[in-house]
Amino acid sequence: MTAAQPRPLLRPGHAQERVRDPSGGDAATAWRNLVEAPPRYPEIARASNVPITMSDGTVLRADVFRPADVAGDAVATPLPVVLNITPYNKGLVTGIDALLGTPVLGRALRGLSRRLDLSGTPFEGITEITRIVDGGAADLLSVNRHLIRSGYVQVIVDARGTGSSAGKWDVLGDREQLDSIEIIEWSASQPWSNGRVGMTGISYSAINALQAAAKRPNGLEAVFAVEGSVDIVREIFATGGAPSFFIPLWLTTVNGLKWVPSLQGLDVVTWLRDRASSPATHMLDLARGFLTGGDTRIYDDPYYDNIDADIEQIDVPTFVYGCWHDIFGGSAPDIYNRLALERGHKQLLVGDGYHGNPGIGFGRPGFPPRLDVLERAWFDRWLRDEDNGIEKYGPVTLRSQGGTWTAHGRFPAPHAQPTRLYLSAETSGVAAHAVADGSLVGTPDGSSGVFTVRPSLRPTVSRDTTQVLAGITAVFGGGFTYDNRFAEGAAVTFTTGPAHADTVVSGPMNLHMQVVCHAREALWAIMVCDVAPDGTSTVITNGALLTSRRAIDDEKSLFAPNGDYTKPHHPLTEASMLEVPVGEPVILDIDLLTTEAVVRVGHRLRVDVFATDAPRFMPILPDLLRTRGRRQDVVLDADEPSFLVVPLLGTPGW
Repeated sequence: MTAAQPRPLLRPGHAQERVRDPSGGDAATAWRNLVEAPPRYPEIARASNVPITMSDGTVLRADVFRPADVAGDAVATPLPVVLNITPYNKGLVTGIDALLGTPVLGRALRGLSRRLDLSGTPFEGITEITRIVDGGAADLLSVNRHLIRSGYVQVIVDARGTGSSAGKWDVLGDREQLDSIEIIEWSASQPWSNGRVGMTGISYSAINALQAAAKRPNGLEAVFAVEGSVDIVREIFATGGAPSFFIPLWLTTVNGLKWVPSLQGLDVVTWLRDRASSPATHMLDLARGFLTGGDTRIYDDPYYDNIDADIEQIDVPTFVYGCWHDIFGGSAPDIYNRLALERGHKQLLVGDGYHGNPGIGFGRPGFPPRLDVLERAWFDRWLRDEDNGIEKYGPVTLRSQGGTWTAHGRFPAPHAQPTRLYLSAETSGVAAHAVADGSLVGTPDGSSGVFTVRPSLRPTVSRDTTQVLAGITAVFGGGFTYDNRFAEGAAVTFTTGPAHADTVVSGPMNLHMQVVCHAREALWAIMVCDVAPDGTSTVITNGALLTSRRAIDDEKSLFAPNGDYTKPHHPLTEASMLEVPVGEPVILDIDLLTTEAVVRVGHRLRVDVFATDAPRFMPILPDLLRTRGRRQDVVLDADEPSFLVVPLLGTPGW
């Protein structure tokens, strides 16, 4: 399903815009040919564990890769620098390069990634993972040999307190951000540097690149950020007030990797002292927060104010890539829209994938160029001043879920109309497998009723689990990817009739819903799905909210012209928590991740309401105990209608 291209869809209301080619056309062919052409420099010279001394005396360690002649000697010409700062241990990162760079095995792995296609089989989920090499992401994650041999220096640095670097891991904090500035200045001042620096990386490395760019350091001239974050609390740490399993899993992984150094040139005594001073950074604090609520960082806390980059301050060309089902959800479009840069100087690319498979399918007909090709073109333009046309690509290139790749001037689609779809007690007739089968209708029908949902483990087998585990469970296919019907066995569902015309959903959604809780806390987990004529229900977006976190900050919220919330902003602070009245009606507005999808003729839109959705949403223990495992009711009342606010292009006829 990943490589096949459905028929193209014309966005209604966009005929006046020039036609844009998501594949990049002839320009992209030229970019790819540059990457695949015989390199300018035949070899790469590596200097391992190069010390970089910070202003507080802490020594960080870098691997420096420079183009070299046939004898392996680094060229003397000063060149632009591409910088990657990672907490994932540069030894592991460069190990991936060593594997892919092996003449026989490396070529075999790249060839297998290119040829393996299990689409349409019970094992199609495996292809979701294996194609990341072919899409160019592996070159961004590790060492981009093509980039170096074309005339760049690549510097990969272990973040403070990780890998071979000394100090205590600061987890995107103030000291680590100062380190980034000092590393940029160091990179720009070296004799092998011409003073022009670009930052690149995936996930954490993308976040610290955005943080650094917002500080406007001298020497930094371009950013290529893959799967970064702009609001880590709402995107993954405590969405709707409910943390996810990803955070403890991630912290455990990084804390483990930081104990495996490269010993070459290392001050072992200092390294051991620093590791012993913080053997498992934040793990005990996290456990205390989850078990007791005693760590304020379980809530939206001032701690996060400096972690989230001040995107509006970025003044260098910035390329942003994300996925609709990334762990950071709709972050990439939010970053793009907040960048105060002219179109072309900022670029947005969004795929229909997960955190662990960026660039899947890229480079194939109808798809965008490979990520390594785009990275090379981006840095050639902004670090070498080459007139290669990359600023004319996009600037918004995205995969409409259920549709094809498209390129536009803006996202969300400016003509998308926030539209109410009302929750109805009338049976849709297409969700007999659910706990309750309601309808989603275009006009209120005056129906009323109470729909009860209870905690269940069934949502564990869902695309939400694959999202929070970065795509790993995609290998199992089925309910973990494109069919949500097993999970819906624990849900109250509301489904539209079949669409009479292709209709685009473009932007954020909000579920306005009246509920009754039978305990002092209740989690509401929401999935919105596209339902095919054969009944297959595919999750296109999701969201969650603890009832006690229902307070809304109107100054930070987005509204439809009629005053409906399109993106309510829940403060999620400890001070903003509200009492949950037991047995009394409560109105909730639950924000759902920004997305774009096409609902084809004959397809339906469905809202799934769950009382649990682990491991995607896992309330801290005090909140979980307050739920007491009790039932939760969705209350439909003609005098207080519940509805989904969804941005639509087209007239589906629901």
